[in-house]
Amino acid sequence: MDIKIITTPLDDEVIKGLRAGDKVFLTGFIYTARDAAHKRFIDAIERNEPLPIDLNGQIIYYCGPSPAPPGKVIGACGPTTSSRMDAYSPRLLSLGLKGMIGKGKRSQAVREAITKYNAVYFGATGGAGALLSKSVVSSEVIAYEDLGPEAIVKLGVDKMPLFVINDIYGNDLYEMGTAQYKT
Repeated sequence: MDIKIITTPLDDEVIKGLRAGDKVFLTGFIYTARDAAHKRFIDAIERNEPLPIDLNGQIIYYCGPSPAPPGKVIGACGPTTSSRMDAYSPRLLSLGLKGMIGKGKRSQAVREAITKYNAVYFGATGGAGALLSKSVVSSEVIAYEDLGPEAIVKLGVDKMPLFVINDIYGNDLYEMGTAQYKT
């Protein structure tokens, strides 16, 4: 299997070249955000307040990194269940968010928004937070520090290993995988 090497921020041309099932090495900057941060994003949008990050072309990683041990940039940083962000994701995609990283299936509404707004959903391997942390080269809390591990963290990543789960063509890697075994 070929590995696609992509760099953030994402644009429509890169996204058009990605298909469910593609293995990707991602390099650049991404932002962590989980449930509480997503709720704050939506609350700020509804109050017409600026968000702490510009979403255009960006990727949000559904992750709450653990503290960095001595000599490390970050502790374990594995994905959390993406469906917990499904209520918020279409709105953020409409504002220019181009990618999401997590684990597990997405709702039909999120899949439709991925197609409509030319975005992509990447899967990271659950249970491999220590391994994924090896691709993190920098880490900086940039917003909502009071949320602790759910604060917004800007991560610099180098060749983070991911799979494309949902692409702009309506494909879903989970469905493709199960279809192989149906008789």
